[in-house]
Amino acid sequence: MPRCYSQLTLTDRRRLHRLVAAKVPVNEMARQLGHHRSTIYREIKRNTFHDRELPDYDGYYSTVADDIARNVDGA
Repeated sequence: MPRCYSQLTLTDRRRLHRLVAAKVPVNEMARQLGHHRSTIYREIKRNTFHDRELPDYDGYYSTVADDIARNVDGA
């Protein structure tokens, strides 16, 4: 039987961005967003922005994460 899951929406990612910036524990992020903690870990790992030339700008940004997720899904 295939597993069914729902991806984070842009609204979820905006909330997650604020929670990451506030350094809220992942378990609490998951509770507030209504997703499993593994979903939150995966989201942060897969969709964190990295720039070799400007490492000060590395981080989780909601709109960038949404773009990354859409590009991966559409590829």
